[in-house]
Amino acid sequence: MKYFRFNRLPALLFAVLLMGGCAQEDDKVILRLGHTLDTQHTVHKAMEFMAQRLEEYSHGQMEIRIYPSGQLGSERQMVELLQIGSLAMTKVSASPLEGFVPEMKIFSIPYVFRDREHFWKVLNSDIGKQLLAGVESVRLKGMAYYDAGSRSFYTTDGPVRSPADLKGKKIRVLNSPTAVKTVQALGAAATPVAWGELYTALQQGVVDGAENNPPSYYLSRHYEISRYYSLDEHTSVPDVVLMSLPVWNSLTPQQQDWLSKAMADSVEYQKSLWQQASDDALKAVEAAGVEVIYPDKQPFRDAVAPFHASLAGTEVGKLIEKIKDM
Repeated sequence: MKYFRFNRLPALLFAVLLMGGCAQEDDKVILRLGHTLDTQHTVHKAMEFMAQRLEEYSHGQMEIRIYPSGQLGSERQMVELLQIGSLAMTKVSASPLEGFVPEMKIFSIPYVFRDREHFWKVLNSDIGKQLLAGVESVRLKGMAYYDAGSRSFYTTDGPVRSPADLKGKKIRVLNSPTAVKTVQALGAAATPVAWGELYTALQQGVVDGAENNPPSYYLSRHYEISRYYSLDEHTSVPDVVLMSLPVWNSLTPQQQDWLSKAMADSVEYQKSLWQQASDDALKAVEAAGVEVIYPDKQPFRDAVAPFHASLAGTEVGKLIEKIKDM
């Protein structure tokens, strides 16, 4: 069995450890959900909507209590809590999950999806469901995907209009081997930097740029330093809502059904919130003087073709072919 190692934990977490991820209070099942985002984020709002829907579906017999803003620690620490049943639910990016489910690296491979419609078609297919099911071997249950848009490059010392403009640039990436290979395939030097340290890293020239979706670029205020945003949309990495498998198994079939329906409702709600947040973020950064570039994506696709070819015959390569045929 593969587990994360516990690091230093915040005081509130110890209280949750004592309470457990699923508790019974006054004939009501209480599910505890933690995440690292602030309360204005679309994910938090969708989780609040899920809690509301679960209360309605269960006629008040079930409740989700949400602990936002990293109150219970980092994503990694909260996954640890899920594995031992001390927390019911959390949200993580799909990229780090490739350590558990190798096929999850599909989301960090560039230009696998034609557009947003194709992306969601795949997530809602048997392929998407099988990827979610893959985490059960490590005492987790994949509940659903939330929209996290597409990742694009933003830079400090000049625009990126083609892969040639990335040559020699140090670009911050997610701590994912596949994300590193993607940026390298496009000609840049991939540099993992913790998200909380990235503003300073951009400011001090430790990195020349980064890649992320419009709301993250805007809310992080990285646009104050990196004034060029090139919407090449090279990867689409969804968020994944995870549940503790021990907690899930402790619920009755009726309770599981109520929770699944509430989860499905929140997915649709979050998708609409995300699209609006993305549009608003682009308008805001343009108003702040950022040059937003809409490059021809074909040169970027051509640049990563050898990367795709290198995966031929592998499980991930076979998965890419299936997705392209959809």
